[in-house]
Amino acid sequence: MAGGRKQAPPREDVLAAAMEMIAERGLEKLTMAALGREVGMSSGHLLYYFGSKDELLLRTLEWSEGRLGAERARLLTRAAPARERLRAYVDLYVPDGHRDPHWTLWLEVWNRSQNAAVESDARDRQAAIEGAWHRDLVALLAEGISRGEFRRVDPDRFAARLRALLDGLSIHVAIGLRGTDRARALQHVAEFLADALLADTLPADGLRADD
Repeated sequence: MAGGRKQAPPREDVLAAAMEMIAERGLEKLTMAALGREVGMSSGHLLYYFGSKDELLLRTLEWSEGRLGAERARLLTRAAPARERLRAYVDLYVPDGHRDPHWTLWLEVWNRSQNAAVESDARDRQAAIEGAWHRDLVALLAEGISRGEFRRVDPDRFAARLRALLDGLSIHVAIGLRGTDRARALQHVAEFLADALLADTLPADGLRADD
């Protein structure tokens, strides 16, 4: 009807636009007003839908993680040796480079979660994202151990240590720390896995970063 109220875009479109803005302009340019202009909504309408910028950022992160989760599932369920699927997991985990939009968003959400006023629901949702990565890695390690591709380690403990290494290196890559780029980070992880997980089993060639 002419003069009728303009419908708001689907929420997924808003989240996709937020992620695109982070990728193209940086997180500092993502304001409610700027995002509203991008999707044809007022900042007031965005606040009505999301409640706060913190919630917008967390929803955007969950949306991005949903896409990564689907890609991770595809990579980990394909018919390939466990060591090759582990390399794919690592490749997906480590940022593409400095100011990688997903990791930029992750770092901001982590930083904001230090606030004592952050609701437990938000912390639980962050933990759910972390938990999905951890469970998939534990399952992959257990499978590789059962097939004799990996050394006999405790899958849960090893996954916790490997993810700590991945997080540390990924932060260095994402913030552009001098001397740590994606290629070097992948090489560090490959060497760690060759020593700690593949020694005395199969050749480590499947995990070398320079293959």
